[in-house]
Amino acid sequence: MLRVKITKEKRLIFFAFILLAVFVSPLFILGENAHIRVHDNLDSNLAWYKVLAESGQMTGPVDATIPQVMNGNLSRNAFGTELSLIVWLHAFFPTMIAYALSQTITRIFAFIGMYLLLKDHFLREEKWLAINVCIALAFSFTPFWPSGMLSTLGMPLALWAFLNIRNGRISWKDYLVLTLLPFYSSIVLGFFFFLTAMGFFWLTDVIRGKGWNWRFLFSIVYMTLVYGITEYRLVYSFLFDHVPNSRDDYFHARLTFWHSFKLTFKNFALGHTHVMTVHTLVILPVMLIALFIVIKNKQWVREKVFIFLFILNFALSAWYAFWFYKGWLPLTERFHFLDTFNFARYHFLRPLIIYVLFAVSLKILFYQGRAWRKAAIALAIAQVFVVSFFNEEIIFHDKPTVKQFYAVEQFTKIKNYIALPQTDYRVASIGLHPAIAQYNGFYTLDTYNNFYPISYKQQFRKIIEKELEKNKRIRIYFDEWGGRCYLFTDELGKHYMFKKKSKKRIQDLELNIDAFKDMGGKYIFSSVPIDNASENKLILEKVFESKSSIWKIYLYKAT
Repeated sequence: MLRVKITKEKRLIFFAFILLAVFVSPLFILGENAHIRVHDNLDSNLAWYKVLAESGQMTGPVDATIPQVMNGNLSRNAFGTELSLIVWLHAFFPTMIAYALSQTITRIFAFIGMYLLLKDHFLREEKWLAINVCIALAFSFTPFWPSGMLSTLGMPLALWAFLNIRNGRISWKDYLVLTLLPFYSSIVLGFFFFLTAMGFFWLTDVIRGKGWNWRFLFSIVYMTLVYGITEYRLVYSFLFDHVPNSRDDYFHARLTFWHSFKLTFKNFALGHTHVMTVHTLVILPVMLIALFIVIKNKQWVREKVFIFLFILNFALSAWYAFWFYKGWLPLTERFHFLDTFNFARYHFLRPLIIYVLFAVSLKILFYQGRAWRKAAIALAIAQVFVVSFFNEEIIFHDKPTVKQFYAVEQFTKIKNYIALPQTDYRVASIGLHPAIAQYNGFYTLDTYNNFYPISYKQQFRKIIEKELEKNKRIRIYFDEWGGRCYLFTDELGKHYMFKKKSKKRIQDLELNIDAFKDMGGKYIFSSVPIDNASENKLILEKVFESKSSIWKIYLYKAT
């Protein structure tokens, strides 16, 4: 009987890994011709990894800077720790190979973590095998934020290890998990919130009279200390770098109560772009049906895990929404760290909670009769089917490919036309992301980063001051956040991707070119023509096009 069980389990897991291989295969097959996420990916992190790898500061000291960006005002610490594997993947491999490997690693361990968590702690019996595999596979297919790595998708594996330790199991595997996860995840993008949640979990055990459970507390402290080592740059910046930075301008508490209320239900039903759970079509109805069954049959005690997870799921959506409620203003004015640190990210726990809740919900449905038993398995398979359509190649098919976006051939022509060492001049972009110029080796005054000196932000602001005065939306966006330190214009607004087929033109540009030149600026790459260029002391040098690019680049020189 045991042999049959193991054989069936191995067969299902093997089949799951085949489907997982198919899911990530477009990245390996298409390479630079693949379609992947632009927002917070192509427009930032992938270019940062390349800039960092070529900067000579991969393992630089904590006070080092990156000369290619912002005239060297951007700290090396703003690019994250070199103790993260993803940084070295991009140092050793071309961008798309590194990206494909990272996606594969993350999804494999997401599957393993969720499967072990369900199998060992929630749905332990053999009859749940197919459901456990399906839910783990669906979870591994979710469209996570790429540079977050295992920051959210690694939580099931961490919870599995913590629950093992809490329940008295002592195994080197559990501590191996807690040791290695910090090297492929980020504490600020997920595990700070997870570890504090584990701290509350331990505390509730104490309050409920279950003892102090020192081994559980030690494991939480241990993983926190490992993060302290891997994220030493972040720790240094937080404790010792007191130079005012762009995050000091960040202001988040601006929503009305009604807007926050609506956002609660929107987030509960649809999720968030950085932690997409794709739960609306299948999982949400299943959860609501299970809730109805529990209420109808008054199974409050029997299904206490379900009730707790359901309430927690909704509470995290409310926490996310009301973090932006303007009622926080008196506290944020008194305690500045409430603005500079994004505590709304407790909702990053939701992927873990939602998929465990899905498993528990299916268990409730399973016991409602023979038809429901079949339906439970069918619904688990249905979720795999639904989330498979959220493959990047599908959902971003209307976006540019990696090759089209970074346009290496086109920007090489621009570099050769300028015919000067790239270290000798500075550029900025209008109508396209600065990351494109950075990826191609240009030294940029503009960038996308939320951790740079506020003095630089104020200096850069002088260039676009008149444009900000014309447009309240971009003024608030720049002044009260500033993560995108871009050459904003009133006519383009918050749009940074004008492709070569665009008919858009800038007719009334007002830049302070003297301020631009004072910062070393010499060229502007614009994806749209500037009709009054001469009034801004700009000369159109040449227009560059390429079949392999989605851009038409107008090269303007400051005079």
